Amino acid sequence: MKVVRYGKYTGEPADVVDLDELMKRLGDFFLQSGFESQYYGLSEFDSSQSMEALRDAILRALQEGDLMPDDAMSEEIRKMLQDPGALNNREVRDLIDKLVERLSQEGFINPQQPPQITPPPQTTLGGQLGNAQERSPDARFEITDKAIDFLGFKTLRDLLGSLGRSSFGRHDTRDLSTGVESGGVSRPYEFGDTLNLDISQTLSNAIRREGAKVPIDMQYRDLMVHQCEYQSSCATVLLLDCSHSMILYGEDRFTPAKRVAMALSHLVRTQYPGDTLSLVLFHDSAEEVPLNQLARVQVGPYYTNTREGLRLAQRILLRQRKDMRQIVMITDGKPSALTLEDGRIYKNAFGLDPFVVGETLEEVNKCKRAGIMINTFMLATDYSLVQFVQKITQMCKGKAYFTTPYTLGQYLLMDYMQRKTKTIH
Repeated sequence: MKVVRYGKYTGEPADVVDLDELMKRLGDFFLQSGFESQYYGLSEFDSSQSMEALRDAILRALQEGDLMPDDAMSEEIRKMLQDPGALNNREVRDLIDKLVERLSQEGFINPQQPPQITPPPQTTLGGQLGNAQERSPDARFEITDKAIDFLGFKTLRDLLGSLGRSSFGRHDTRDLSTGVESGGVSRPYEFGDTLNLDISQTLSNAIRREGAKVPIDMQYRDLMVHQCEYQSSCATVLLLDCSHSMILYGEDRFTPAKRVAMALSHLVRTQYPGDTLSLVLFHDSAEEVPLNQLARVQVGPYYTNTREGLRLAQRILLRQRKDMRQIVMITDGKPSALTLEDGRIYKNAFGLDPFVVGETLEEVNKCKRAGIMINTFMLATDYSLVQFVQKITQMCKGKAYFTTPYTLGQYLLMDYMQRKTKTIH
């Protein structure tokens, strides 16, 4: 008689990897700012990435450990992952490919197949076709808006945790203008929502999943939103320096700045939906960039045209009827460029050019007359820069924070939320 024996199905190793944690560890890879590249440019024009580079990044994340439970990773797999030639191993390659497939299925990346190229016919003397020219372009991928939103959420959660806050934003759904409670229903958070989080339901989901313990481990999938009427009156332009100095001097200052900007965007969209947040990049010139393109932006071999950034920020803010209008400027360098009346760019990277500084401060004075406050987050502490930033602060009655890429987020979010609790006259 034939006997069939059944054993416990343990699943594939890739199935037990925590995708949330994997995405968090891949954050710096997805938000590359050009720090490790020899070519620089605004990456929204070339937002795809190499699939092979993604495999390398996943391998590094696996080698760090803790992505898979110990009972799901055999000693053999652990040794193969630590092998310098791990990507040449068939089992490791299959593991990583399945993780790539899971990232795609969850909507974090969009794989893009390499284009099919038909080589031109090569004619021989005998009139026959010659051999086809071989060409195998690399497969590419593109991160999705969901991935950008997820990374913004993760950064915001970590920053709020460092500020001693266990939850997001407000604890009620009272309309600021009327003081009346608004009714609504709770449902799972989806990318693009401009609704308030239902804190009690969100925490309940986290406790139901992980059990009652402190601290509460809140995950992206725990979020619930509660629809309510809400009104605020703050318009903000985030003025982000993407000049070459943001990746010079052996330090990447741009990627942390992007992370903070994404966290601020997530905070405004989910907790202060009546507010507006716009993004302006300034370098040789300045341009407004959609917030959902922020993760794909890189620095370039540019100077710092602070005045042009302030000009564009003013135009954006003056179109909006808000009680409070402010510019949040993140930079690490002195103004070193100006757009002249005929459209040419005047540049001088040596010291503080009196002409550039004078024209920039005149633009600051225009912000003051328009009632626009400028809060500056300076990532450098040169003596001349300190004086320049202090002058801006005095003129606009704003604030100046001399910080580092590691503390930028705490200072910026704390300043934004504290200002939201004050009465606007």
